[in-house]
Amino acid sequence: MPLIPSNYNPPHLFKNGHFSTIYAGLVRKVNGVHYERERIETPDHDFIDLDWSFSKSESTKLVIILHGLEGSSQRPYIIGSAKIFNHNGFDTVSMNMRSCSGEPNKQFRTYHSGATEDLEVVINHIVKQDKYDQIIIKGFSLGGNLTLKYLGEDREIPKHIKGAIAVSAPCNLYGSMLEIHKLKNKVYANRFKRNLLEKLRQKQQQFPDWFEGKNIKDIITLKDFDDFYTSKAHGYIDALDYYEKASSLPYLQNIKTPTLLINALNDSFLSEKCFPKDEAIKNDTLYLEIPKYGGHVGFYDKNNQYYNEKRSLNFVNEL
Repeated sequence: MPLIPSNYNPPHLFKNGHFSTIYAGLVRKVNGVHYERERIETPDHDFIDLDWSFSKSESTKLVIILHGLEGSSQRPYIIGSAKIFNHNGFDTVSMNMRSCSGEPNKQFRTYHSGATEDLEVVINHIVKQDKYDQIIIKGFSLGGNLTLKYLGEDREIPKHIKGAIAVSAPCNLYGSMLEIHKLKNKVYANRFKRNLLEKLRQKQQQFPDWFEGKNIKDIITLKDFDDFYTSKAHGYIDALDYYEKASSLPYLQNIKTPTLLINALNDSFLSEKCFPKDEAIKNDTLYLEIPKYGGHVGFYDKNNQYYNEKRSLNFVNEL
């Protein structure tokens, strides 16, 4: 599919990628969405918390929304997406990945960029309800990579899933790792690391035996964290093995569900391989839009409705 031209043109201040990223994460507020929480059990006796919000009228259309690294259903970008879809006849369910709902999960493992088995548990749970005949998946950042990988893996996608949107998705995790460790991203990297280490200390209290002979203070970078914990807890050899096997890039060619990928050119988290032009050109169901602006999940637009939110709604309505 030819690349989709983008007409996104924010106010001058928001053309700065760092400003738009920080504003969206720390300043933006979204009101008017009421969640109803449901807890479901995973096959390994852990839990995933789902936050539902509903259209004013009975709906057979649902959007599953996935957050990014150290996000949750409470983030403005999640609430903003839920709000616009609710106001346009869709129910939504925001998936809080393991350890991200405000309560430590039970198992030693948590979540990661390639953990499609948990998304599959959520989707199967919803499909069994037999309420929705149109299901859309929308994932941000880590959740975007997860969405793309789920759709491209060797599995039978339920017929209810009619489309998907991935926003600011690090399709190539190794490349994004290199970018996040650059000086330009030091503020973000330190924030991520601080939150991740706090959760790792919780794991140390839950599973002290695993930490014997290991020192959390050895973790200096995010790659160190992935070497120390992410890879080991989730069955990978090391961080590099995790980045290779959890990346969605190799799976894009297999996607058969209509999918929109929106990655901003000035997203400081994304490497060149996170703009998969060749894969999009060769795949009739993969639509790649590369706005010049937007930063990382920072697509500011007027009336507090972000560009990615309006663009997603339009894409879904055209399916």
